[in-house]
Amino acid sequence: MLILRRKKNESLLIGNNIRITVVECAGDGVRLAIDAPKQISILREELSEAEQSNRTALAPGADSVLKLQSILKHKHDAEKASENQIPKVE
Repeated sequence: MLILRRKKNESLLIGNNIRITVVECAGDGVRLAIDAPKQISILREELSEAEQSNRTALAPGADSVLKLQSILKHKHDAEKASENQIPKVE
C-alpha cells in the first residue's frame, strides 16, 4: 500500500489516464475529484461490499442445491413407485 500526503488542489496520477485531485479538506473527511476514462468503474468501497453481499445472498449454497435435489428425487421416486403399483380389485 502506498500512503501519500496531498494538500488541497494537489493531485496524483495513476497510470497515464487517471488523476485524483484533493478538492476540499475538512475535519470529517476529504473531497476528491477523480478524472478517469468512462470504462473505468469507480465505486465507494462500502457499495462494492454491499453489492458482493447481495450477490452472495442471492446465490444458493451448494448444500441447499444438494438438499433440493434430494427432495425432488425422493418425490419423483415415490411418484414412480405409486404408478407401478397394481390397484386392488374388490
